[in-house]
Amino acid sequence: MGQRLSELGFTVMTGGGPGLMEAANRGAQEAGGHSVGCNILLPAEQRPNPYLDHWLTVHYFFVRKLLLIKYSYGFVVLPGGIGTLDELFESLELLQNKKILDFPLVLLGKDYWRLLAALLQEMVEAGTIDAANLELLLITDSVDEAMAHIRTHAIEKFGLRAHTTPH
Repeated sequence: MGQRLSELGFTVMTGGGPGLMEAANRGAQEAGGHSVGCNILLPAEQRPNPYLDHWLTVHYFFVRKLLLIKYSYGFVVLPGGIGTLDELFESLELLQNKKILDFPLVLLGKDYWRLLAALLQEMVEAGTIDAANLELLLITDSVDEAMAHIRTHAIEKFGLRAHTTPH
């Protein structure tokens, strides 16, 4: 995913830690793209992964969420825990309340996100959220489908062009 986002001309920005974040940053770097991390101080210290061109460390989750949203044209959300859900729901809330516009959200891993998708559909049926709030949400297993969604809802929507100067 990091490689493919870099090939579209995006800087890949993650939480800067290990696991899937590290994999995304590594993919970006190995593709010759930019790789950035927004690390956070935690009791069990999270260290910046070795595939970051730049990183900063923050003390509070709300600061990290603000930075991730402010400097993004969309999110690709990989399987994760409470922090991942917090960041996902923050972006959904900002979309719902029109604080951010046209912000594609891709959840990669249909099986992993199956229960969340069912909950969101149940919320639509209960009238607690509007179906329109989920229009920019794509749940897929296909990197190609994810890239097409991002191309349509970020690159074409905003008229973005790849920056080709090497870092």
